[in-house]
Amino acid sequence: MNDPKFLAAVGGRIKELRLKKNLTQNELAMLCNFEKASMSRIESGQTNVTIYTLKKISKALEVPLTEFFKD
Repeated sequence: MNDPKFLAAVGGRIKELRLKKNLTQNELAMLCNFEKASMSRIESGQTNVTIYTLKKISKALEVPLTEFFKD
């Protein structure tokens, strides 16, 4: 089951954390070994990411996984 609002909120939080680290989408994607287009879809809430993907992003951003779920 996909919840578009939830996916958008998580993606928005990833974007917010990325910007705090002064990283571009492309830079973060490279750190995670993703394509830039994939990172764009994640940040915009267009894709339901796996926990493994979130773990890779959290490691690249140097934040705990729980940061993606804070209001």
